[in-house]
Amino acid sequence: MTRPPAETRAATRDRLLLAILPHVAFDGWTDRALAAGARDAGLPEVAVDRFFPGGVKEIVAHFGDWADRRMAAALAGHDLAALRLRERVALAVRLRLEALAPHREAVRRAFAWLALPNNAPRAARALWRTVDAIWYAVGDRSADFGFYTKRALLAGVVSATTLYWLEDSSDGHAATWAFLDRRIADVMRIPALKSRVERLAARLPDPFRILRAARGR
Repeated sequence: MTRPPAETRAATRDRLLLAILPHVAFDGWTDRALAAGARDAGLPEVAVDRFFPGGVKEIVAHFGDWADRRMAAALAGHDLAALRLRERVALAVRLRLEALAPHREAVRRAFAWLALPNNAPRAARALWRTVDAIWYAVGDRSADFGFYTKRALLAGVVSATTLYWLEDSSDGHAATWAFLDRRIADVMRIPALKSRVERLAARLPDPFRILRAARGR
């Protein structure tokens, strides 16, 4: 009889994370929650150190990565070619939050942990990875200056929408999805405004050229 393949390290890390999350809702991102999760996963408590040697900071980062991967997998099941860019981005943000829905209290605790002053660099890296994953998943492959602009703008959308979602008690989170659509609409207007300003600037006199001409007289 052929033995099933051994669980990969990545799969074990995901399984351990998912076993830890229910305990985070009650105990926060603590060693107690981590140890309880390991027991629920059928692993010895030392498995936490083995699979997450960085402790809480590594597990919180993996939680974000897990949500990004779930978002990308769910998005792959949609016909993105039939959607406008703003619809793809809104869908990606929504799918990520829907993946996190069973773990909303753990998300709240993660936000609180990342908000601590000494965790600011980790929070920034986690947010950047998420917005980068979203743009990549919706088909954006730009490498110009817009690469950074689009990610910076989306970072604000993701942060604001997630915070809104954490407090949303509307049926099916309808209020959150309406909030998300408004934020996406605001962001999509900014590049258009920038383009109009650049076109206007191109038609205006160049003050430096005028100054050089005046000096040459």
